[in-house]
Amino acid sequence: MSNIYFQLFTSFFKIGAFTFGGGWAMISIIEKEIVDKKQWIRREEFLDLLAVAQSLPGILAVNISVAVGDRLRGMKGAVTAALGTILPSFLIILCIAIFLTPDLIKNNETLSAIFKGVRPAVVALIIAPVISAARSANIGWKTVAIPVVVALLIWSKLPVVSNPILYIVIGGFGGWWWLSRHQRQLHEAEARMESDDSEMIQEERRDEK
Repeated sequence: MSNIYFQLFTSFFKIGAFTFGGGWAMISIIEKEIVDKKQWIRREEFLDLLAVAQSLPGILAVNISVAVGDRLRGMKGAVTAALGTILPSFLIILCIAIFLTPDLIKNNETLSAIFKGVRPAVVALIIAPVISAARSANIGWKTVAIPVVVALLIWSKLPVVSNPILYIVIGGFGGWWWLSRHQRQLHEAEARMESDDSEMIQEERRDEK
């Protein structure tokens, strides 16, 4: 990859400059850029990085850019990708703070119309990565109840059960338990096969005698 740092910066600068609606709205664009177009990482790996980025404190878009940059070129790649993501928002907000006021945005019909037109696109940008993540995670009709129930519990705002961290911990523990159980079953199957092979060898030796 020639000039990877420049490509990292320009890719995430473009993503940061043309994305509205926050971190989740950026995910589908980031996925299309680094997984489909650049092919820097595999889709499954991107979903793993996304899960880690969402579990950590801070801005989701910056976290995922840091994770991707670190995956490609370590600390320098992480800093480059983060700068590319942050700089467009910083410059745009700086210009808005200097030239635009809340009253001007509210009373200007053209600006109001532009922001109203952007809102449906923002909703689509947020929904798209959810569908993509669900497909990659092999969520079907039999397992769709799990994310639906979790989403409803988080939305309920009830004490304890509405805390997203709870489900991150439960999901991580569940994944660890499933892997441990799968590995234990695999070891038991291998042990049985070795035992059967040993018995067959002993029987062959007895037959030879």
